[in-house]
Amino acid sequence: MAGTFELYKDKAGQHRFRLKAGNGEIIAVGEAYNSKAAAEKGIQSVKAAAPDAPVKDLEIGKS
Repeated sequence: MAGTFELYKDKAGQHRFRLKAGNGEIIAVGEAYNSKAAAEKGIQSVKAAAPDAPVKDLEIGKS
């Protein structure tokens, strides 16, 4: 099963989204948005950017 985006309201009443893997594990969480429409735009942005997004390893050279 492919991953699934979930839209929800947090305890503060802000709209958020999370991405769940096929096994149900949360693998990404979006920021807080003032409206559901803005959260939906956030999901579309992730969908558009992620397929070819490079991985930047911030731990290179750290001990």
